[in-house]
Amino acid sequence: MSEQIKFFKYQGAGNDFILIDNRKGTFARNNEALIKKLCDRKFGIGADGLMLLQDTKNFDFEMVYYNADGREGSMCGNGGRCIVAFARDLGIVSQKTDFLAVDGPHHADIKANQVNLQMIDVDQIDKDGTAYVLHTGSPHYVQTVHHLAEMDVYNEGYAIRNNSTYSQEGINVNFVEKEDNGYFVRTFERGVEDETLACGTGATAAAIAMAIAEEREGEIEIPIRVLGGQLYISFVKQGNSFTNVHLKGPADYVFNGLV
Repeated sequence: MSEQIKFFKYQGAGNDFILIDNRKGTFARNNEALIKKLCDRKFGIGADGLMLLQDTKNFDFEMVYYNADGREGSMCGNGGRCIVAFARDLGIVSQKTDFLAVDGPHHADIKANQVNLQMIDVDQIDKDGTAYVLHTGSPHYVQTVHHLAEMDVYNEGYAIRNNSTYSQEGINVNFVEKEDNGYFVRTFERGVEDETLACGTGATAAAIAMAIAEEREGEIEIPIRVLGGQLYISFVKQGNSFTNVHLKGPADYVFNGLV
């Protein structure tokens, strides 16, 4: 491969992504080996995932998301917030945007480095023992624990993600502990196959699960602390139906280069 690719690096609460402006369609969408290499922290740029920003009809842009393993992934919340910041920095949008992702249309507002991203509505929440299982753009398993700071999240999460129930499709595993005014969440992410510093769809799933556990109703905002920073999840809860779901937090440009 002789041609150079211009890339941009962004991070949202420590979830880091390679972003490529692919409005001209020059980056091959199906090159899994290249995407995996670019995301490799030893042999490439290093990232939790890679995103292509593409032109699409009726929306400001399309977000195409790949996991670090090179395969096209499900919705990534922090990735969604980062690509909104990227679109603003490219001059495609200013303070509001409507864009298309793998799970449908998303609206977002952006002020300085804070992006408030609308997520999909959620109305199906299942239980697996004491854990909650739900889909917030990606599938999530949410378990409350004690002493989360000391927990071996990699091995505990790996075991659940690879058990007989979830091994084929994979699932993101979130461990949650109550704090002063919100929750502390740590996540083992499928596709990355490791703990990440933040997971936006995971923070969203954790907040929804805790609202059910605490039998809260109405308009709710829940602060979620992750290893990489602070996120805020808001929604309207009526029974087990969650609408107007938003994920808010930082999205920051890190550097750009040619590869």
